[in-house]
Order: sequence, then structure tokens, then C-alpha cells
Amino acid sequence: MTGGEGRLPKGAVTRALTVADEEPLRRFLAEVPADDRSFFKEDVTDPAVTARWLAEHRAVRLVVVDEANRVLAFAALSPGLARTSHVGDLRVVVAADARGAGLGRGLTRRMLIEAVRLGLRKVTVEVATKQGAVIEMFRRLGFEPEALLRDQLCDASGELQDIVVLAHFVEDNWSTMLTLGTDMATG
Repeated sequence: MTGGEGRLPKGAVTRALTVADEEPLRRFLAEVPADDRSFFKEDVTDPAVTARWLAEHRAVRLVVVDEANRVLAFAALSPGLARTSHVGDLRVVVAADARGAGLGRGLTRRMLIEAVRLGLRKVTVEVATKQGAVIEMFRRLGFEPEALLRDQLCDASGELQDIVVLAHFVEDNWSTMLTLGTDMATG
């Protein structure tokens, strides 16, 4: 691991999601708090979803796994289709007991490199407005608020939540990423 990907637990690695990760990923997603799972556009507790992810290769999906092959974090970068093919949709989820170690930041940086590799011009991420620390992490990585969607998310308790859409303009931010050493995060 290189490129400032946080303080990984000893023996943990970041790598592409593989077929061997299907069961560990299902366990990870089942343990993610319901409010965090609500940011996925599909029911990630459905085994058919993880099976489809493993069969579909348009999106880039990364996992951080420990020595026991437990998934500590997951990220997906999904390019748009047709007239939005220049935009990637980012999702990053970190296990509750692994938060605060920089795993989300490291995965986001890796995905920004993937965005360059894929020729994407823009990467967006949706975050609940009540998650101030997460919003600040994305802002430090060059994301800027682009839209506020009121009552967009129904959380696990049934309460409506606002979300902010943050956007990272890849070409505009690439020189800053190089300066910060993000180009080294490909290993």
C-alpha cells in the first residue's frame, strides 16, 4: 500500500474485488449500518447484487481486506452511460470498527486515479448532510458541493434526510493530486 491510504491494520491490503471475495463482501455489507447501506442504489443485502457485481466489469470495485480476508472497506466507481459516460458515481463504505484510520480517504484517492485511467472528467458522490466529517474528507480531496437534494434519502428509521452531491472535476484537480503524491497510489 502506498499513496497515503491511511493506517492499515497489519497485513491488510487494498485490491480489486474478486470472486473469492463474494462471501466476505456479503458479510461486510450485512454488518454495515442500515443508514450507510441506504446510499447504495440497490439492496446490497440481496446476494444477487454481489453476484452481479462480480460478473459485471464496467465499474471498478476495490476492497480493503485484513489477514483473515475480512472486508474492512469497499469502494465502487461506476461510469455513467451514453451522454453521462464522462461522469463516474463513487461509493465508499468503511466498517464501523475500521473508521478513522484513513481507509475511506485512501480508497477515494485510488478511485480518482481510476477515474483518470477510465477517461472520466467528473466523479460525484452523495453524502448525507449530517455526515460533516465525511463531507470534509471529500472536500480535502478536491470535491466541491454541487447540489443539495432535500428529503432525498429515507434513512433506516424512516426519517427523510438531505444529501449533498459533491463533484470532483478530474482534469482540474489532477495537478494537485500529482503534487500530493496520489499518482503513487497505484500500487
